[in-house]
Amino acid sequence: MIFLDSELTAAERAAETARLRVIPVPLERTVSYGAGTARGPEAIIAASDELERVWRGGEPCASGIHTEAPVDVSGPLPEVMARIAARTAAAVRAGALPVTLGGEHSLSYGAVLGVAEALGAPVGILQIDAHADLRRAYQGEPHSHASVMQLLAGRGHRLAQYGVRAFSREEAEARRAHAVHHVDAEALVTGGIMAAELPADFPEQVYVSFDLDGLDPAILPATGTPVPGGLGFYQALGLVRSALRGRVCAGLDVVELAPREGDTVSDFTAAQVTYALMAIALGERD
Repeated sequence: MIFLDSELTAAERAAETARLRVIPVPLERTVSYGAGTARGPEAIIAASDELERVWRGGEPCASGIHTEAPVDVSGPLPEVMARIAARTAAAVRAGALPVTLGGEHSLSYGAVLGVAEALGAPVGILQIDAHADLRRAYQGEPHSHASVMQLLAGRGHRLAQYGVRAFSREEAEARRAHAVHHVDAEALVTGGIMAAELPADFPEQVYVSFDLDGLDPAILPATGTPVPGGLGFYQALGLVRSALRGRVCAGLDVVELAPREGDTVSDFTAAQVTYALMAIALGERD
């Protein structure tokens, strides 16, 4: 399957020249509520076939989108993370931007490590999410989807979180310990806040991790852990777009779609979010 297959020319899908590399990761190992994330990448790619080329007046796909084969997610999680890291590092070294499709959020650990390795420096992480994901471990698994940002912060990556509305006392303490910049969902939604500004000392190279449960479940219900009071579609994209002004997007992921039979709205919304983030990553910041 190929992302945006119905719209791409042969030249636009060529691996050698594509600015964007889609990396499917059908990982579902540590889910703690709803299931189905293993089918997320396939559902996003299938729904992308119904997208239009034009987004906000531009055509991100004209820069080229190459879809890779899915990452092998069998075996121990550290080995899976190493495979993911190898893929994202290879994309960066080839001058492309890795777009990793999940799959559960734990995959972001490998994806970010690969990008940072290829760049030779830590990256800042801009996280859209209903959850802080800052637990030291969850249900005995350090590589849990609920621990991914704790692992990355522990490796020196700065965090900026937007849209969080469910977290533990442990995670509140971790935010303070790691100096996590955050604006939570209640303030964003009730205040009608559509734009964000990263701290002045936040890294120039930024990785965007977009957990689809950051959106309100009225917009996208098909996630493993839906939480009410979430972000709007244009609001979430506006936060990413504005936060990246003056910085470089080094990679991105879209995670936690858990497709449900008959719910094409969630699949299509996830595909549209992915394509919109591609546009933003390529420099559409106005």
